Amino acid sequence: MKQKNWLIHYLRLLGIAAIALFIFLAISSSSNSVQALPEYSHRTGEPCAVCHVNPGGGGPRTLRGALWAAQGRADAVPALPGVLLAPGVTDGAELYEIACATCHGLYGEGLFGRRIANTGVKENKIRSNILRGRLQSGMPSFEGMFTDAQLQALIEYTLALSTGKAEIPPASYPLESPAFECSSQSTPSETCGGN
Repeated sequence: MKQKNWLIHYLRLLGIAAIALFIFLAISSSSNSVQALPEYSHRTGEPCAVCHVNPGGGGPRTLRGALWAAQGRADAVPALPGVLLAPGVTDGAELYEIACATCHGLYGEGLFGRRIANTGVKENKIRSNILRGRLQSGMPSFEGMFTDAQLQALIEYTLALSTGKAEIPPASYPLESPAFECSSQSTPSETCGGN
């Protein structure tokens, strides 16, 4: 009787192990996850943020990243001369939100990128980092992506963040409540919209 219980127990354990192995193989062979490949960054000499929306790499590609992939993953990421990052935008805070907030945080608190708020970073360092990038930390170069006026506005806002003097944009923009002219007592002859 003991031998029969031992055999049943052994077969159950063997069955559980087989199911676990099947699940593991099914998951590992069917996943189509996007992976960041640092060798591409090393090969092109560009940080991951040049080609990916996520500064750490992987995930959706930027326009430059899509063009690079379309070229068969060449040794150089194509430049986009004359293509502005934010055409028509002149406000420094808005430019910062478009170009910098994803990595440095909306308030300069630092997310993927370094903290800017209250660090006292000087204007020339800000300009240099924007134009040349910082490959070691993953910051791409933004040279040629802003007009001179946009670049100056962005630098001034970033400098204000670094000195603690920036006017921080509101986290949300409050909207006035809509004025409805129809009510549940409105007659069907009134034009109230709907079906």
